[in-house]
Amino acid sequence: MLDAMMTALSHFAQPTHLMYLLLGVGMGMIVGILPGLGGIVGLSLLLPFIYGMDQISALAMLIGLVAVIPTSDTFTSVLMGIPGSSASQATVLDGFPLAKKGHGARALGAAFSASLVGGLVGAVILTGFVVIARPLILAFGSAELFMLAVLGLSMVGVLAGKSLPKGVIAAGLGLLLGALGAAPATGELRMSFDSVYLMDGLPLVIVGLGMFAFPEIIDLCRQNRSISDKGTLGLGWRDGVRDMIRHKWLCLRCAGLGSIVGALPGLGGSVVDWIAYGHVVQTAKDKSQFGKGDIRGVLAPESANNAKEGGGLVPTLLFGIPGSGSMAVFLGGMVLIGLEAGPAMVGRDLDITYTIIWSLAIANVVGAGGALLISPFVSRLTTIKYGYLAPFMITVICFAAFQATRSLSDMIALLVLGVLGVLMKRFGWPRPAFLIGFVLASNTETYLYQALQFYNWEFLTRPGVVIIAALTVISVLMGMRKHPVNPVEEEESSHSHNPKRWPQILFAGVLLAFFAFGIWDATQHSFLGSVFTGAVSVVMFVVSAILIWQLIVSPPSHAANFDHEFDLEHQDVKPTAGLWHYVFWVAGMVAATAVFGFLIAITGFFMAFLRVKAKASWLRTLLLTGLAIGGLCVLAWSLVLDFPAGMLQDLIELPWPLG
Repeated sequence: MLDAMMTALSHFAQPTHLMYLLLGVGMGMIVGILPGLGGIVGLSLLLPFIYGMDQISALAMLIGLVAVIPTSDTFTSVLMGIPGSSASQATVLDGFPLAKKGHGARALGAAFSASLVGGLVGAVILTGFVVIARPLILAFGSAELFMLAVLGLSMVGVLAGKSLPKGVIAAGLGLLLGALGAAPATGELRMSFDSVYLMDGLPLVIVGLGMFAFPEIIDLCRQNRSISDKGTLGLGWRDGVRDMIRHKWLCLRCAGLGSIVGALPGLGGSVVDWIAYGHVVQTAKDKSQFGKGDIRGVLAPESANNAKEGGGLVPTLLFGIPGSGSMAVFLGGMVLIGLEAGPAMVGRDLDITYTIIWSLAIANVVGAGGALLISPFVSRLTTIKYGYLAPFMITVICFAAFQATRSLSDMIALLVLGVLGVLMKRFGWPRPAFLIGFVLASNTETYLYQALQFYNWEFLTRPGVVIIAALTVISVLMGMRKHPVNPVEEEESSHSHNPKRWPQILFAGVLLAFFAFGIWDATQHSFLGSVFTGAVSVVMFVVSAILIWQLIVSPPSHAANFDHEFDLEHQDVKPTAGLWHYVFWVAGMVAATAVFGFLIAITGFFMAFLRVKAKASWLRTLLLTGLAIGGLCVLAWSLVLDFPAGMLQDLIELPWPLG
């Protein structure tokens, strides 16, 4: 083993290896900053270039990109409320409120320094696990993985806020939407409405953007000011580093948690940040600032999501089982350069394994250091009037959503889920609970089905299941030990007034009807194809009925009675437009895309928005529009991407018959 370590270290004495590592880090920084792309897209872009390369150089590029994306995707999560990837969604909850208060640089400094700690911890844990991890990973069967999914769902109690029924229903709605499409046990299509797009389920990137990015963009457009309340940000990034040092034990705990969860195939990649966020809320004595700008809400998920990359390499390298979607692409890259994952990686190729580990550690240091250096400059984006940023942000999220299936349906789904996110925010429904349910739906159903097939109900008595179940109970009890506060929504309900209840009741009634449809749909399928969706729908139907009853008969001070729009009417600074004003702007752009094509529609949208809403001059309008469309075209070219053409363009391209 010592010889293998020394051989791995000798690779770093070669300038070529370091050059390719830095090249991968640079690409990872760019891909991470663009919302919605993430590791899968970045690695997919690299695969054609590494074919035929030297193994060590190719691995350096791949690891450099993989390591830095969880760091650089924090920029948009903190500064603009747009999750850079599925692993940075929890960072939005406290990072974005900090940016709005003028502490964007501090939030970024804390995030990047915590990412550095997490990445190094992940590399250290991977070093130790290379030899001892095999029996540990093999000990996790479908039964244990099912209980881990239940552990993730237990975080709903922490994220539910003041109204537990709303939190439960939000998670149930996420579970049901996450189960759209083919049943894992039988392949039956459920709740797909005969739509080809829905047969494969809703893409996670669209759900994340719709739930978090879309509502925040609409809210900031209505305020018509800069993201930050302050004109200057100073050197707040240094304060962020001090925050990380002050909460170092929290960062180390969450990094260890991220490494362990990241090593579990198919589970950690998208939910590890939520588990870390739930952990910090549960263990905090003062919970009052979570969701409003608590720096601990940035440190916990950022240290965990970087550490998960080291953990995700454990099953990928040792068993050829990808721990996440990006690890699946990484596995394909190993095949391209002639490496086979498996026991050989701790045998004859042990030096290559340690080369990967050292590359991961160095890439984290370089990536976090580079991000820290540029964060004071990038943070100044928050001082720009949002009327100028909004069209760029809307274009970016539409482009990111379009990466899912590259069809117009992606933009329609983004609009529909965005409206759902706007309504959930208005009525105080916890959106993280919804997202946890959505992320865990597929795995929860699959693992439950497999556990029942392999062990029947006796799987509940397996030692691993019992241990994880005990951790779940402890997690719930810790979350309930104090009266929960709302760590999700930024605003608190004002109970000195009595908001209209019929909008809240109408929204809850629509969800009740959807769960009723889920019950009916379950009756149309076999037992194995419907047991999961049917059970979720029945439970959620009952809880929805209880919530509607609370909304009807409860006093104004009841936790279920919340309407953010009513509270805004009693604030000194009122929105400049109604709730649906900017939603109609986006809907108009989607409709124009369907008719004229994406590029024509986005060009018209850009110019109209800048002229009408931002009051920009014609010169500035043309300049900004040209920059945006030019950048979009460069991205499309690099991704070999054709935008939706629209009906008009399709008609023009049809060969007209002669005579």
